Amino acid sequence: MKAIMVVGTASHTGKSSLVTALCRLMWRKGWLVTPFKGQNMALNAYVTATTGEIGYAQALQAWAAKTIPRVEMNPILLKPQGNMTSQVIIKGESVGVTSAKEYYENYYEKGWQAITESLDILSREFDLIICEGAGSPVEVNLKHRDLTNMRIAKHLKADTILIADIEKGGVFAHIVGTLELLEPEERSLVKGIVINKFRGDKSILDPGLKWLEEYTKIPVLGVIPWFDSHLPAEDSLGLIERPSRKINYQLKIAVIKLPRISNFTDFDPLEAEESILIEYIEPDQPLGYPDAVIIPGTKTTIPDLIVLENTGMKAQIQEYVESGGTVFGICGGFQMLGHQVLDPDHLENLNESCQGLDLLPIQTTLKVEKITRQREVTANYPQKGLPVDGYEIHQGYTEVIPALSRQRKIGYNNLFDDPTLGLVNDNQSVWGCYLHGIFDNGAWRRAWLNTLRLKRGLPSLPTGIANYRQQREKILDSLADLIDEHLDLTPLKL
Repeated sequence: MKAIMVVGTASHTGKSSLVTALCRLMWRKGWLVTPFKGQNMALNAYVTATTGEIGYAQALQAWAAKTIPRVEMNPILLKPQGNMTSQVIIKGESVGVTSAKEYYENYYEKGWQAITESLDILSREFDLIICEGAGSPVEVNLKHRDLTNMRIAKHLKADTILIADIEKGGVFAHIVGTLELLEPEERSLVKGIVINKFRGDKSILDPGLKWLEEYTKIPVLGVIPWFDSHLPAEDSLGLIERPSRKINYQLKIAVIKLPRISNFTDFDPLEAEESILIEYIEPDQPLGYPDAVIIPGTKTTIPDLIVLENTGMKAQIQEYVESGGTVFGICGGFQMLGHQVLDPDHLENLNESCQGLDLLPIQTTLKVEKITRQREVTANYPQKGLPVDGYEIHQGYTEVIPALSRQRKIGYNNLFDDPTLGLVNDNQSVWGCYLHGIFDNGAWRRAWLNTLRLKRGLPSLPTGIANYRQQREKILDSLADLIDEHLDLTPLKL
């Protein structure tokens, strides 16, 4: 199996985007190609057809390669959950919660075994693997236990690309410094350098590129110009790098940027709607009066609920609903909409319970067992009979409290034909569900947006549209076209 490794001089240099583009380019050239990231730390996750969890970025790369996402593409996923701990997921299954120190003591060898086993499986089915590194490959305090970067490159004898972000400044120092800190065997694998996020006149940069090639004896494969990426960010830091520049929007939707926000890839289809402005609101900021508020998924429901309480955001959301606003909660956000969240096993907090936002007559009990599965259901609201698909990732069982509903005269309806998956109150101002990817469903998304447009007195949008995956295909093709135009991959000898 031919192998390419993409490593970066730092985090957020564009590794994920480059791997995604290369997967589509190599598929176009006729390769049976698979993405791979040995170890990923991210809260954006996807559930495969076999119910295993992988990083959402690797699922996107699989779609770019025109193949099906599978756990072998990301054998280790670490999901940070605060207090310097992470949930460890190996080959798609949660195996525990650990600190960084304990992880390297208890999971390093198991992790490398999972990586090599996954590579062996993929090598039997694909003839090209494109690997993504993580962070920097030369963190001197971590390098001896790095499972993600050059150890994999050496194992596969992979032609390696080093990508650097010129937007950060000091790009030549970043590149030279990284190469200097690589071992000779590792440096010999680096076949090309890529400079990313360039703005301006490239002719001004050309003398520097010539110097870089002469100094390092490694060719510069190309310079990628700055472009507004519509690809999902791997973590919440990526939200900072892609502020919305929409001017002629008609609806504003606020997403609460929870401290441990997860699966905010759910909102990419909304971002792609020309008439919608998505604005991420920190818990200590004024909420204002947007057309809707979304409470997203979170790795830890109770600690983030406490943050909403302490910052005053909980009161702001409650007042917003009382004044006629619309709130939508997904996964952990759905749990927050209820009367309370119980944690009898102290999975998230020292306390055994926490008061919720009290906007739906439900109660959630957190459980050790994790639910991960793909779903296909039929919607009851806002338009009955619409087919909807997505996936669940949550720890907890949510149930309706009929007595609370009667006491507070809060009517509710099942959002889907599966009553465990979601609820909407009787005036359709509070919605909640466990279904990640719900907005990918074009007809359902437009039907929900039309409920907001009706309140604004705006005409309805057509609902007979394709799902977001078709739009995502166009984005992947555009990215591949950009990379094909600006990079010369000849030194990789593909």
